Amino acid sequence: MWGAIIGGALSLASSLYGAYKSSQAAQEAEGRTEGLLADNQAWYDRRYNEDPTQRADAQQVLNRLQEAIRKRNRAAEGKAAVMGSSEAAVAAEKAANAEALANAAGQIASSGASRKDDIEQKYLNAKSTITGQLNNLDQTRAASIAQAGAGAASAIGNAGNSVDDWIDSLKKN
Repeated sequence: MWGAIIGGALSLASSLYGAYKSSQAAQEAEGRTEGLLADNQAWYDRRYNEDPTQRADAQQVLNRLQEAIRKRNRAAEGKAAVMGSSEAAVAAEKAANAEALANAAGQIASSGASRKDDIEQKYLNAKSTITGQLNNLDQTRAASIAQAGAGAASAIGNAGNSVDDWIDSLKKN
């Protein structure tokens, strides 16, 4: 009889301790997951707001194009000096070269817009996944609390039955 009471008390204590440890683990997991959410936000803020023309690959393309344009402009000026071309022809060549540079910058900006769309989609997908993980943690925590409550109620009920049995046995004696 005392064994049943002690067993019930141990069961109750075990159930409460398990709920406490489960809650601790859920809080730690929630902290790590919220850290992922913050990291994802920082990545998005940094990458989405980048100037596409300032990226290393874009700068390389623009620098090569500018160098090629400088060479073409010098060649046009040299050709004009040697062959006696008009200033208008040289100006037209320079304008065409400037337009080529402007077109390249426009294409980089256009690809930057689609890159922003990709970044936004990756961000939203990651945010959705991480938010789902947080929701799962909340559901797991709720289930642990319910399980601990059921275990505690069972332990109290068993201990109460043991006490009732003990009282009944005293009445019979």
